[in-house]
Amino acid sequence: MLLKDKVALITAGASGMGRAAAVLFAREGAHVIVVDVNDQAAKDVVTEIEAAGGKAEAAIVDVRDLGALKGLADHVRSEHGVLHVLYNNVGIPGAAGLELSAEEWDLGIEVNARASFFLSGYLTDQLKAAGGASVIFTSSTSGLIGSPYSPLYSFTKGGIIALVRSMALAFAADRIRVNAIAPGSVETPGLPAFFRIDDPEEIERRKAAFFATIPMGRASQPEEIANVALFLASDLSSYVTGVTIPVDGGITAK
Repeated sequence: MLLKDKVALITAGASGMGRAAAVLFAREGAHVIVVDVNDQAAKDVVTEIEAAGGKAEAAIVDVRDLGALKGLADHVRSEHGVLHVLYNNVGIPGAAGLELSAEEWDLGIEVNARASFFLSGYLTDQLKAAGGASVIFTSSTSGLIGSPYSPLYSFTKGGIIALVRSMALAFAADRIRVNAIAPGSVETPGLPAFFRIDDPEEIERRKAAFFATIPMGRASQPEEIANVALFLASDLSSYVTGVTIPVDGGITAK
């Protein structure tokens, strides 16, 4: 088992890429803290993990609330003492275009950047106490090559890449590795939100047209992203820090 007896915390762990990672990490021996704003969905993931013989717990947190994030860190400290893996996975598409309100701007920043920055800071002592830890961020290919449809999303995801480099340098001496995953298109319940339309048939047409631009001709599955997260979480990547790995079917190779 690659994560035997490790403690791992995953934000947005109740669906999509986060859920896939939670199930995989638990299968590999980790005690997984499933953090999500959706109470029932988080508990369902915990039930699934426990039914398979794994260990998990749900933490219901709105990541926009810094007090709640601090409370989450306090819980990790009091209940576990250490944290071996922090997977900052939470994110939203955010508002499209350049003509957005200040409230829409703030929401994108709060969820996609601020939450992960502060949670990482609140958990620093627990990561150091692990004697070797991994911090993983979910960025995006939009942070690498830009997106004409959502500059705010690209801005936040590009910022994550810069943050990863800085944190990797700051924490290297503490044996804390910091890396990011940059998914391209992923088949998750949140994928239709990126098309910003409600017509199911039109969504399918746009998905097909978009997938045709991907060299591998399809979107990824959440489990394919989780496999890379497991690599970064485990000792298989013991000398890897400060990098962003595209998992995009070849989009950034063009």
